[in-house]
Amino acid sequence: MFDVLLSITISFMITFLAIPIVIRMAEMKKLFDVPDERKIHNTPITPLGGLAIFGGFVFACLLTIHFDQNNEFQYFIAAALVIFFLGLKDDILIISPIKKFIGQVLAAFLIIYYGGIQIRSMHGFLGMYQLPEMFSLLLTYFAVIVIINSFNLIDGVDGLAGSLGLLSLTLFGAYFLYVNVPAYSVLAFSLAGSLAAFLIFNFQPAKIFMGDTGSLLLGLVNAILVVKFINVANVSDISFPIESAPAVGFAVLMIPLLDTLRVFAIRIFHRRSPFSPDRNHIHHLLLDRGFSHSAITFTLLGINAGVVGLIFFGRSMSCTFLIFSIIIFFFSIIALFYYIRPKPKMVVAPKPLHENATTEIKTKLVSFTQEAIMEQKN
Repeated sequence: MFDVLLSITISFMITFLAIPIVIRMAEMKKLFDVPDERKIHNTPITPLGGLAIFGGFVFACLLTIHFDQNNEFQYFIAAALVIFFLGLKDDILIISPIKKFIGQVLAAFLIIYYGGIQIRSMHGFLGMYQLPEMFSLLLTYFAVIVIINSFNLIDGVDGLAGSLGLLSLTLFGAYFLYVNVPAYSVLAFSLAGSLAAFLIFNFQPAKIFMGDTGSLLLGLVNAILVVKFINVANVSDISFPIESAPAVGFAVLMIPLLDTLRVFAIRIFHRRSPFSPDRNHIHHLLLDRGFSHSAITFTLLGINAGVVGLIFFGRSMSCTFLIFSIIIFFFSIIALFYYIRPKPKMVVAPKPLHENATTEIKTKLVSFTQEAIMEQKN
C-alpha cells in the first residue's frame, strides 16, 4: 500500500510541476498545434503534455516497482520508451501510418514476447476456452494494437481521453491492490497520478494537450493491465475471482475500444486506411449536436462507469451474453445520438501565415509569431 501511495504522489507532483515548464518552453520556441478544418480547438495549443505525463509515470515506476521480483517490468518500461519516442516524433513531425504501426508492433512484441502479456484463453466466450498458441499470439497482438490506438483516437476533446484513462487505471489498480498483485497496481496508479495532474491543465479551456506521446502511452499501459486482469481474475485461488472477467475488462475500455473499432470499420468500408484521420468519432458526433467539451467528457465517462457497474454486478452471467450486451448497448447509444438534430454551425478556416511558404518536412507543430497567435485568437 505504501508503494502505491508513493507512486501516486511522485507521479502527480512531477507531472504537475513539469506541465507549466512544458507550456513555457512551447511558448518560447513557438511550438503549437495549429487549428484546421478537422481540429476542434481554435487557438494554438501545445500538444507536448505527454512529456510531463511520461516523466512522472516512469520516475514513479522506477522508484516504487521491485524489478528484482517482477522481471517483466523492465520490458514494459522498454515498450513505453518505444511508444514515447514514436509519439514524440508524431507530435512534432507528420509520420506515415505505416511507420506508426511498425512502432506499435515493436512495443507489442516487447510486452508479449518478453513481458508475458498474452491472451491464452477466451474464458468461455463463444464457447471457446484454451486457444492454440498461434491464434493466441495473433489475438493478443491485435488486441494490444487496437487498445493503443483507441486512446489515441478518442483524444479529441478537452479532458476526454484523460478522464476515461483515469477511470480504467483506477479500476484496474484497485483490483490488483485488493488481490495482492502490487506491482501492477503501482503501474496503474503511477500513470493515474500523472493523468490526474495533467487533467488540471486539460479541462476546457485546455492549456495543453497530451498529444500522441501521452495517448499512446495511456493505451499501452491499459493494454498491459486489461490482459493481466483477465488472466489473474480467472484464477480460482485468487482472493477475489471474477467470473466473466473478459466482459468486465471489455466494459472498462468500452468507449475508446468500441468507438475505435467502429471508426476503423467505417474507414475500411470506404477503402481508406484505418489510421487516416476523419470526423466520425463519437465526440465529433456529440460536438455536432451542440455538446460542450465538458458535457461530452462527463456524459461518456458516466456512461462508461455505469456500464462497468452493471457488468460487474452481472458477472456471474455468460461471458458471451455480457459482451454482446455491451456491444448492443454502445451502438444503441450511437443510434440515439444520431437522432438528435445537428446544431448548425459556421466554420471559418484560419488564414495561412505564409501563403507562398513551403517546407521540405511536414510538421504538426508550427512556429507562431506573437502577431500570428493574436490573429488566431481573434
